[in-house]
Amino acid sequence: MSVKTLRKIPLESFVDLKVDYVFKQFFGTEQNKNITVVFLNAILKRTGRNAIKEISFMRQEFGSEHVDDKQSRLDILVKTQDDLFINVEIQLTNKYDMMKRTLYYWSRIYTSQLRKGMGYYKLRPTITINICNFSLFEQTNNYHSLFQLYDFDEKFKMDDVLEIHFIEINKFIKQWYAKQLNSWENVLARWLMLLAMVDGRKGKVYEEIYLELEELAMKDEELLNAFSVWQDLSQSPEDYYAYQSRLKYILDEAAKLEDTKYIAEQEGLLKGIERGMEQGIQQGIQQGIQQGIEQGIKQGENKMQKEIVLKLLKRNTDVETIAELTGLTVTEIEQLKELLD
Repeated sequence: MSVKTLRKIPLESFVDLKVDYVFKQFFGTEQNKNITVVFLNAILKRTGRNAIKEISFMRQEFGSEHVDDKQSRLDILVKTQDDLFINVEIQLTNKYDMMKRTLYYWSRIYTSQLRKGMGYYKLRPTITINICNFSLFEQTNNYHSLFQLYDFDEKFKMDDVLEIHFIEINKFIKQWYAKQLNSWENVLARWLMLLAMVDGRKGKVYEEIYLELEELAMKDEELLNAFSVWQDLSQSPEDYYAYQSRLKYILDEAAKLEDTKYIAEQEGLLKGIERGMEQGIQQGIQQGIQQGIEQGIKQGENKMQKEIVLKLLKRNTDVETIAELTGLTVTEIEQLKELLD
């Protein structure tokens, strides 16, 4: 296969492998098991006799904590030939609960091994791998962080039962563009380039990354195979439709989060004004002035609340969501919408 025939579809047609639906189709299916094994060995730096050679996909019996939680993770769960449990998760949006949720799912996988009458010594190590499309640790510029159980002072390991990896894709992209990575020698870098090349949320494709991937794939049979699977996924009408639907849901959820943060900021501003006025009143403002200030604050609140609603309407936020965020009735919001129109 020549470089000219490696790509069968336009660059903009490649699906984003970081969207969980596609991630599961790519790394979490029996027919792509060989891709998953290579990827896991690259992350865990396992080679030779220590390399993972065989995996079996486990049924995911760890449901969401909430019935309506569509963002529950536990994307891929496998068991290796030496009975290691490995959970791989992909996360596009920062929900600010990554650490606690990671430990929660790790503990459920680890304790699920224990059966009645079974000794604790039989519990096997459990590894969690989190791939994040956002910055998580301000303390480091490294894109790959590993956590285990260590003594705080002497730094010796207590046990190997817990192993948690975090991979921050945006840090990886930054280091790649800064030419701080040698993808010809770093196997993990090659596979992270696959994940980094397309950013569905931004509608962006990093063509420079693709060009290097194309060159690498001509000398890496496993990477070449992954390219073929990726293109087949991108061309499948069913998979592409499911991908677009999932991406839309993720984008809608991110927009709601931004709207909620905006409302919270505005409410915080109003509360700050109220507190300031109250302090002024306590210092000797006369009752008549106090009443005037309270009326002014109320008018200001109403005006600011309307401004918030108008801004949300301009963002095409649905009326029910605005009503939930602001406390206004649907009728009041519809009236403002008519004024805006």
